[in-house]
Amino acid sequence: MKAVVLAAGKGTRMRELTQEIPKPMLKVQGKPILEHILLGLKDAGIKDIFIVTGFRADVIEGYFGDGSRWGLHVEYGRQVVQDGTGKAPELAKSFVGADDFLLTYGDILVRPETYRDMIKRFREGAFSGVVTVTGSEDVTKGGLNFFDEAFCLRRLVEKPSAEQVEELKRTGWLKPGQTAWYNAGIYLFRPVVYEFTAKLQKSPRGEYELTDALNALVAASHTIAGMQIAGRWVDVRDPEVLASLETGQL
Repeated sequence: MKAVVLAAGKGTRMRELTQEIPKPMLKVQGKPILEHILLGLKDAGIKDIFIVTGFRADVIEGYFGDGSRWGLHVEYGRQVVQDGTGKAPELAKSFVGADDFLLTYGDILVRPETYRDMIKRFREGAFSGVVTVTGSEDVTKGGLNFFDEAFCLRRLVEKPSAEQVEELKRTGWLKPGQTAWYNAGIYLFRPVVYEFTAKLQKSPRGEYELTDALNALVAASHTIAGMQIAGRWVDVRDPEVLASLETGQL
């Protein structure tokens, strides 16, 4: 099992905090967000890690180097054009090779046990991947996932508009009182996913969306398991969230 971490973005919502350093390098309780992620991956037995860098790539690459200081093997690829999450993982294609890999954004903090739970879920069946979710009442801020009785993915709608939400309710996809499953931004994949990222077209937002590749996998009869994240899940999206982590337990 390998890991690919997407850490190319600047993090404009962090305002002046990311003028000189990329968001994944902002510190939480004395360590960069990215270091917390790498230590969690190591705790799950994943020691071969590829980091996709972009804005101020030198800061990330200079800090982690080859990863040996943490008992890890770290490689890098630079995403020159920030054109979405769908194409970024392709920078790691040769690194991944024929191995399965965990994919995470570089600004999502979870308990280290989450990564182990994902590997366990992945090995429960003949799955081509695992998508993690959190329960939510607000269905307009990220990817909205729909599952079957075995909690395997049926459909994913990326950042639905108010009109799309109404359509989902009208067609029975969204039911009153039912938990809305919000995409948590951490995945496990077999390398087959690259067959689908290679075919991606830009979305109406002008980006290559990883969620489009997930829908294509499902449409091609690949089974993607779902897993609800237990306990803490934090999208470190703005200065207020970052500040709150200083007093919370990691």
